[in-house]
Amino acid sequence: MLRIAIQAKGRLNEESLNLLQEAGIKLSSAKRTLLIPAKTFPAELLFLRDDDIPQAVADGVADIGIVGENEFMEKKKNAEIIKRLGFSKCHLSLAIPKGEDYKNLNWFNGKKIATSYPVILADFLKKNAIKSEIHIISGSVEIAPGIGLADAIFDIVSSGSTLLSNQLKEAEIVMHSEAVLIGNKSLSKDKGKILKELVFRIEAVQTAEDKKYILLNAPNDVLPELFSILPGMRSPTVVPLAQGGWSSVHAVIDEKRFWEIIGKLKELGAEGILVIPIEKMIL
Repeated sequence: MLRIAIQAKGRLNEESLNLLQEAGIKLSSAKRTLLIPAKTFPAELLFLRDDDIPQAVADGVADIGIVGENEFMEKKKNAEIIKRLGFSKCHLSLAIPKGEDYKNLNWFNGKKIATSYPVILADFLKKNAIKSEIHIISGSVEIAPGIGLADAIFDIVSSGSTLLSNQLKEAEIVMHSEAVLIGNKSLSKDKGKILKELVFRIEAVQTAEDKKYILLNAPNDVLPELFSILPGMRSPTVVPLAQGGWSSVHAVIDEKRFWEIIGKLKELGAEGILVIPIEKMIL
């Protein structure tokens, strides 16, 4: 059985559970406990604080875990990134008071920087030959400049609204982060096999994201032009209709190009366009 560590609460918890459920991993109990076995897959979920997950995976307390890349890089534990998951995206940035005249990284020389990510920050400063004093704060980092505790901060930025509300502005983006699947480097052969199946399922879910399956009817004489518009895993599927000179065309399109493509199809004479959401896609 594969033990999967996920965050006990918060946005990453919800998105991790959604992904695992989409991959066919259903929990055997609705009641939240520290460890819950799955009903439909040889796995169990271990609920931990996000900053404890890298250590748990490295020590073998959990076999794999879903955690923010920023936490994984900060902890520097002996585990490996198996797959990037594409959700809970954010970035870690250096931010300074809005009124400061910022030109380059030299601004931070001799400055005090407040952060909850001292390891990542120290590596970045060393790489860029910047000498700053790092002041470690466990929470509410953004208030540090306003109360005179630091000259700048280094913290997670998602929308940027927290910086604005504290009269701060981004100076430098240090790293981009997203949820990652990490794993113990010494998994047994049996657990490795289960992990391979899990990754296969996750990839099927990810491939289907932002995709739509469309079916339409079109005159045969415009099919070559339709094919130039429609993408597909290989090429669109074409099925002759009972009405002579017409065919049914099936294809997969990206959500972001949906209205652009639909408009072009209608201009070519496509009719009866049916759009179906895709849950999984196996390539």
